[in-house]
Amino acid sequence: MPDLYAYTDGACSGNPGPGGWGAVLIARDGDTVVKERELKGGEAHTTNNRMELLAAINALETLSSASTLTVVTDSSYVKDGITKWIYGWKAKGWKKKGGEIKNIDLWQRLDEARLRHDVTWEWVKGHAGHPENERADELARAGMEPFKS
Repeated sequence: MPDLYAYTDGACSGNPGPGGWGAVLIARDGDTVVKERELKGGEAHTTNNRMELLAAINALETLSSASTLTVVTDSSYVKDGITKWIYGWKAKGWKKKGGEIKNIDLWQRLDEARLRHDVTWEWVKGHAGHPENERADELARAGMEPFKS
């Protein structure tokens, strides 16, 4: 069975401003790419963090059956949120000490999407020459283009 990876990224022109998200899904058998799929989208008025979340959400939601995969993101906000902070938020009824959880709608959607799969989360440094992360960034910027004036 091939290993499945989802490389995700978000982009925003201004924060808030027009934004885009991108994801590259790759199934690999060793070093051989068996299948690849690219996804992108955007919104007219959003934030970078929302786009980072939507990239991961769309990557997971596009999978038609339960899968084992690694989601690779350059967003520590997404990685730390889904692997650390979310457990406290859920235990407190989706609340946090000192105020509201920003982007709660997307955090709940990401939580629901990831529970259908066996997901490992990895962080990579953005804009550091990682080929799949760079491609996800290109897709995010392309997803933003229709919303820029």
